[in-house]
Amino acid sequence: MFLTVVVSFFFISAVVQTEPVMDSWYVAAVYEHNLILKPKSDGPLSRLDALQHMQKNLDIYEEQAAQAAQQGAQILVFPEDGLHGFNFSRSSISGYLETIPDPQQESWNPCTEPGKYNNTEVLQRLSCMARRNNLYLVANMADLQPCPLKTDITSSCPSDGRWLFNTNVVFRSDGLLVARYHKNNLFLFEPHFDTPPQPEIITFDTPFAGKFGLMICFDILFHKPTVALVEKGVRQLVYPTAWINHPPLMDAVQIQQAFSLGANVTLLAANIRYDQLKMRGSGIYTPFSATYHYAQKGDPEEGRLLVARVPVLDPLWVGQNVTTKEGVVRSESTSSTATDSGFCHQENCSDSPPPENASSVPPSSATFISSMIFDPFTFVLLNETEGKVNVCNGTFCCHLQYRRLPQGDSKELYALGAFAGTHTMYSRMALQVCALVRCAGLDTSSCGQEAEEAESKMDFLLEGKFGTRYVYPSVLVSKRVLEQPEHLETAADGRVTMKHSNMTGGLVSACLYGRMYHLDNE
Repeated sequence: MFLTVVVSFFFISAVVQTEPVMDSWYVAAVYEHNLILKPKSDGPLSRLDALQHMQKNLDIYEEQAAQAAQQGAQILVFPEDGLHGFNFSRSSISGYLETIPDPQQESWNPCTEPGKYNNTEVLQRLSCMARRNNLYLVANMADLQPCPLKTDITSSCPSDGRWLFNTNVVFRSDGLLVARYHKNNLFLFEPHFDTPPQPEIITFDTPFAGKFGLMICFDILFHKPTVALVEKGVRQLVYPTAWINHPPLMDAVQIQQAFSLGANVTLLAANIRYDQLKMRGSGIYTPFSATYHYAQKGDPEEGRLLVARVPVLDPLWVGQNVTTKEGVVRSESTSSTATDSGFCHQENCSDSPPPENASSVPPSSATFISSMIFDPFTFVLLNETEGKVNVCNGTFCCHLQYRRLPQGDSKELYALGAFAGTHTMYSRMALQVCALVRCAGLDTSSCGQEAEEAESKMDFLLEGKFGTRYVYPSVLVSKRVLEQPEHLETAADGRVTMKHSNMTGGLVSACLYGRMYHLDNE
């Protein structure tokens, strides 16, 4: 159990918390799937061959669903692309497609009504899997939808006259199809899929924990659907992903926990295990705990089922307040300093001066530029055993107070980096980031490059004054171990402070990752 302070989008002052005292709990499971890839072929597979391939992955799903049910799981999440895999064209994926009816328009149980639609073998098997094991089941598959003939959005129809969507499906414990979500934010490697004409904000209700929201992989970095769900009051999110790890800031488990902490939500994250593409890292995260798995180099490439007991966070299910063991009540009311759009007032945004308690430390003149995740960060080295440093990227500044605890004769280079601008490599994302990182080598050009292990522990206070209230905190130590920050606090003027000490391993990175969603398209 960690002593922590959690900051939510809707909560501006610090509150000491531990695990909540609640009568309402449920058991969740996620499965990190060691994907069986499609047979090598120069052309599209027939429907029969595609089904034979998917059945191999479905056989594994069957085994894991049974194991999850034996451990009391009430909801089970499988990863993105877990049935069909990757590297498709619109032509080569054709054998894998099924047309998924909209559960908001009609009621259908594929397990008990298998003859209602043709070519729905995968839907039928997933439905029966949920029914047989008496649990809610979330899976990801490819959906084929014809373009409507007469609507105001016909201009968005692809040239082949059909939409192909990366899709989550949710089955109730009796097999009923209760939700369908089409991925809104496609990654570079999905040219075969279409973006839906309108972003979908999809939720489903359960009898054991209330409401859950749906998103997929790259969605986690964008306002719709992810933040839109949270702003609607959804506190429990289901997250199939096929995440390619990009350290030192964008590892799967790091991003997953950072979002859970920053948004004050539960996140059920199921990833693919595929080492050739650096895919790994899954977990069950709450604002109070993290049950996760990150395979280390040399570990067998195999799947992993995670099961955890999780507090219900749906406010309509447990009431508007949560009382902790210390008797502290966390209000879910929106901060008075936030605008209706969820962003800070103009006078509190990034053009303001650095935080007052950092102003006595001028930005170091010994700064340098180095690339981190394809963005030009301004860095300053940590040359002393302890001290205070500032670094600015434009008018956005980050402050660090630190005490380094080197282990033995370890020689490691650390730097504090700041970036404020628009990331354009994978998509347009407006960012403000403060990051303390271990450099991969002993020269400045290695700062921002991948470093998996570290020996130096550090007590630190990291702070930045952000022009957004959407700031996601993370602390990652050696061997991709997550640590729960000891203290997180957001002030009314946009200042975010993260304090941590007593690390269990050497520090790889500590990050405050701010997302300026409103500037993405500017």
